Amino acid sequence: MSKAMHAAIAESIREQIRSGELAVGDTLPSESQLCEQWNASRGPVRQALATLRAEGVITGGSGKPPVVCTTSIPQPFDSLLSYSAWAQAIGRTPGQRTLELALRPADHLAASKLGVKEGSPVVQVLRLRYLDGEVTMLERATFVEHVGRLLFDFDCDSGSMWAYLQSRGITFAKASHIIDAVAADQIDSCHLEVPEGAPLLRQQRTARTADGEVVEYHDDRYRPETISFSLENTLDVRTALLRNARS
Repeated sequence: MSKAMHAAIAESIREQIRSGELAVGDTLPSESQLCEQWNASRGPVRQALATLRAEGVITGGSGKPPVVCTTSIPQPFDSLLSYSAWAQAIGRTPGQRTLELALRPADHLAASKLGVKEGSPVVQVLRLRYLDGEVTMLERATFVEHVGRLLFDFDCDSGSMWAYLQSRGITFAKASHIIDAVAADQIDSCHLEVPEGAPLLRQQRTARTADGEVVEYHDDRYRPETISFSLENTLDVRTALLRNARS
């Protein structure tokens, strides 16, 4: 019950931020006010606020009132989700427009990321992604040939490529991520409607099957005002105890 309550409180606050009801710099209601509003104990309220702090949405704590510090939407990495599934999970409407779907020889980057020989055929997709109709991200995806070829039988404008590929027997079990910032190139500038050289938030993702085969590499570039990334870590108690014992 409390788990469902704290999730509902956190999502309600996110929605107020998304809608502009709460702007950057605004102070959230106090814990007691939130308890009264939700007819909840302090436990779920504090857990909801802790979740939002971990996501980087609000600051505050230790006696300081919580304050909104960003309007971007956090995308977590504690579970492996497609863009469409993530958007739907937070109550948003994903969208996409396919700009390119092509079979071509792997360049050095694609070959090194997918573990294939340079010049081997790979399938590349360029898609513009939306949230609630607003331009959010330019998706560059490269697939090994036997996986990517399946997309030629799919309308990539219709929804999640991951969901379609999974329906065709492809499993995505593990992924590694690299998050950095890059300057918008000419293609980014054209489609994301930003000046060339503008800073973009980039996620590079390499996805593997349960057998460890690398089947997909992504270079996804986000308008930074639309999204942020969140990562929650748990202390490895055994490692910490071992280090303390050695010190």
